[in-house]
Amino acid sequence: MTTDKNVYRKKFILKSMYDGSLLFFVAAFLSIVVGTVAGFGTSTIFLPIALFFVDFKTALVLVAVSHLSGNIGATTFFRHGLEKKLILLFGVPSILLTVLGAYLVVYVPQNILIIILGICLLIYSVTFLLKPDIKVAANRNNTIFGGGLSGLLQGLAGIGGPIRSAFLISYDLDKYRYIATLAALAVLIDLTRLPIYLTNNLLEPQYYYYIPILVVLGILGSYVGKRIVNIIPQALFKRMVMVAIGLASIILIIGGLKF
Repeated sequence: MTTDKNVYRKKFILKSMYDGSLLFFVAAFLSIVVGTVAGFGTSTIFLPIALFFVDFKTALVLVAVSHLSGNIGATTFFRHGLEKKLILLFGVPSILLTVLGAYLVVYVPQNILIIILGICLLIYSVTFLLKPDIKVAANRNNTIFGGGLSGLLQGLAGIGGPIRSAFLISYDLDKYRYIATLAALAVLIDLTRLPIYLTNNLLEPQYYYYIPILVVLGILGSYVGKRIVNIIPQALFKRMVMVAIGLASIILIIGGLKF
């Protein structure tokens, strides 16, 4: 019996390497680790890579599963830093606009949106790195606007984390509150958009077995990310996030041009 199991395991690994699945899952894990450390990035990094393996609609669903599981892990591991009021102000408009974006996904050309988003974030990140004292005012209107915009982009193009990060990193949250709040917001948005994707049959049955694997990788990746965050000083952490936003913007621009 043990021999049969070993043979089956070897065949599964070989098949996965042959059809690219193993590389797909490695990319998912690494993007979740980066996403946990930066507070965003799982979708930004993983979506362009996933498009090398599957079509856009399939990638949108699988990346959403990966994003959701990673952020459930991050919310759990950083739960003591949750900012409930900020989650409410940011989360409600995010959820409402995510629904709209998820239904519009079949009608709007995603590449144009992705390029525009990338250019805006690149300008923001470079400006902040050159002038670190620049901040988005942490008031009610900006929070609601940021939540709505990130939700719309998350539902429409699968990428809203950089916008959420760009707003919340200016609110002087410590790294644990920042990551916990972003992760909780991402969970709310993913729980909103994922059922819409699935009910619209964006995922073909042949990819169903990816889901439990991505869930496990999400939890493991967020745990590894937490261990990394624990050793990063706060000042360095904020600069790392801004560099990550800048890199993400470049990835978005290149991905949008190739799409």
